[in-house]
Amino acid sequence: MMALCLKQVFNKDKTFRPRKKFEPGTQRFELYKKAQASLKSGLDLKAVVQLPPGESINDWIAVHVVDFFNRINLIYGTMSEYCTEKSCPIMSGGLKYEYRWQDDSKYKKPTKLSAPQYMCMLMDWIEMLINNEDIFPTRIGVPFPKQFQQVCTKILTRLFRVFVHVYIHHFDSIINMGAEAHVNTCYKHFYYFIREFSLVDHRELEPLVRMPRGWGG
Repeated sequence: MMALCLKQVFNKDKTFRPRKKFEPGTQRFELYKKAQASLKSGLDLKAVVQLPPGESINDWIAVHVVDFFNRINLIYGTMSEYCTEKSCPIMSGGLKYEYRWQDDSKYKKPTKLSAPQYMCMLMDWIEMLINNEDIFPTRIGVPFPKQFQQVCTKILTRLFRVFVHVYIHHFDSIINMGAEAHVNTCYKHFYYFIREFSLVDHRELEPLVRMPRGWGG
């Protein structure tokens, strides 16, 4: 069912931006393959997220940030037709949590946006960061900047808000599309990863403190 849902997404009259991929032959590509192989092998996700012996933590985080961005963007794309200006005039996670957008260019102060606007700004912002060689270097021997993990924390914190919105406002649509298991697995993987490396403040996790239906974690 999930494959059918994703096929339908790409058949829609929408333009999906090209995603950053890992270049074959690079250390990060090998790490990516290792991470994907562990996922497919059915290993405990708590074990899958642990840093492999001898590997760089920044490389490991970079691989996962890019992968989570691609996967979460696709998940949101599967149900974006249900998340509209009318249905979601505010980017929120229930009645208690509202997320405002802020960046260093157009929105210099926290600004109230609809959920679709927020998602669009978020995906464009993350794409800009992960394609910036000064932040996510791909050339051999080029070090990560000192603020790399700080940037990743900001990216992952905002990606977590996508899960919050999807689970609280659109999970019935996810169930109806038969994508519940896929979304739950992605969330579980994401959750264990950010907890393993303390990448998202625990206060940000409060909206989903009661685990989503079928999460099984």
